[in-house]
Amino acid sequence: MTSPVHEFDHDRDVRAALADPALVPLPATGTGAPGTMAWLRATVARFSSGDAHARRRALVESDLARLDPAALRKAAASGPDGDARLLVVRTLAQELGLPDPAAVAEAIRPVARAYFGGDDPDADAAVAWLLPRMRPAGTEAGGGTDDGADEVAANRIGLLVQACDATSGLIDRAAGVVRRAADDGLTAYSTESLLTEILRHDPPVRVMRRLAVRDTRIAGTDIARGDLVTLDIAAANRDPEVFPDPETFDPERTGPLSLTFGSPPRVCPGRNHASALAAGILDRAQADDPADDTPATDDRDPARVVAAMVEHVLARASTWTAWDGRPFPADDRVYTPHKAIRRVADHLVDHLAELEARLAGEEPQPDHWHASTITTDADLAPFTRHDLDEARSRLTRLARIWTNRLHTLTPEQLDHSPGAGWTFRQLAFHLMGSAHYADAIGNLTATDTDPGTP
Repeated sequence: MTSPVHEFDHDRDVRAALADPALVPLPATGTGAPGTMAWLRATVARFSSGDAHARRRALVESDLARLDPAALRKAAASGPDGDARLLVVRTLAQELGLPDPAAVAEAIRPVARAYFGGDDPDADAAVAWLLPRMRPAGTEAGGGTDDGADEVAANRIGLLVQACDATSGLIDRAAGVVRRAADDGLTAYSTESLLTEILRHDPPVRVMRRLAVRDTRIAGTDIARGDLVTLDIAAANRDPEVFPDPETFDPERTGPLSLTFGSPPRVCPGRNHASALAAGILDRAQADDPADDTPATDDRDPARVVAAMVEHVLARASTWTAWDGRPFPADDRVYTPHKAIRRVADHLVDHLAELEARLAGEEPQPDHWHASTITTDADLAPFTRHDLDEARSRLTRLARIWTNRLHTLTPEQLDHSPGAGWTFRQLAFHLMGSAHYADAIGNLTATDTDPGTP
């Protein structure tokens, strides 16, 4: 007979379930000889409850207490290139002082694949190889007489598995955000604030499951012993009662932390370490290719570059009154005529404000555009001839402001500009990329000519 399943997706209900001692993680099924996947699952904190969980969690916390998150971040930033999963595990193994961190990272990969169930001879072989290398220094196992050392080893393997999956998942998501930073207007935010919001907005762990070991009650729902409980972390992280405007990616968001790393009494002890590893690998990725984000320039007049971009956008827009109302996908975004015009104008205003602030000796204010991450109701409105006239007036005037300002600058100011950031010449050439928004819509009539990208 199948056990009933209860689902909770509100922040307060998920927190209540996580705090309820009657609801425990689904236990491992079966046991096995030391050095097998079945043994590992039966021995790690992840699948334990009660006294066994407390004891095994303490082992993990003891290992993590030896690691300074700042040093962990620095180590991750200075590591070699490669797959994020291997990089995370190798860095963590190295800082824990484990032998042959690169080989350990390779061995963890098949273990991570089989961690939540299933038979896998490769995973069994990997656990058997890892076991003696994970034991505390100076201990030896013989005939099962050193269960304490084996329990330490099992939970070290579990720690590395969690890093392999959850932490690398966070890195993958963060890398995508960083790649879109210029488009989304997020360059002013710290890596830490970006990671915190990614954990809420797009958590690498989206669902947690619990088993009722005795009768209990959550959010007015009676849960009988043996019932299953599903906690929708991704939905709870977007609970509008806790996170205003929850669908918007906002690194300046304040309030409680998301539920991605759990909630008392089962908060993941490695939250700070996971964030440090992710931040370090992102630091290294950005440092490895610093010129990647720096706009290339040439001998063209930078004012003409900006004006040509606006002319290109308006040439595209002159065909958009034929739009049929269906958004155009571009990468992981969608665009409409109104949204393209909005983003071009935002981009012009944003960097103009930066330029003026730096000339005045001030720190540029971080922008708060929702950028391309959202598509508003206004973005979806029909694009009429009147809208085209409005767009032409707005963008032409912005281009003229840019032209007038750039023509007042000396070559020294253009190429050795005050304040931190790109030179003003580079800013102008960066704006050339705003044509991307218009090109996402394209030319919607076959008869109009395409002037080409500036």
